[in-house]
Amino acid sequence: MKRKPAVLRARADADIEAAIAYTRTAHSPTTALALLDALEQAFVLLGEQPGVGSPRYAELLDLPGLRVWSLSGYPYLVCYLERADHLDIWRVLHAKRDIPTSLRDPDSEIG
Repeated sequence: MKRKPAVLRARADADIEAAIAYTRTAHSPTTALALLDALEQAFVLLGEQPGVGSPRYAELLDLPGLRVWSLSGYPYLVCYLERADHLDIWRVLHAKRDIPTSLRDPDSEIG
């Protein structure tokens, strides 16, 4: 099976930029680069095995198809949808955020 590429929505891209900026400031530039590497590895894994993410929030919030993957080694969740030819990376959220509220954000509607 061909690996599906990750396509980031604007909100996911902004989430990642904020996470990298925070990590660079709160920890170190090296840690921020490692976070970016972990995200890239997650996108590859999810592109190869899109069904591995948890459907918990999809069921909880009635958002069909939404899956969430916990980033290894970092407190971030990758929220995505599997499409026919790509992964729709919807959000990348800190695990301590109010995830249901963040996913209900009208600027982030699944579509």
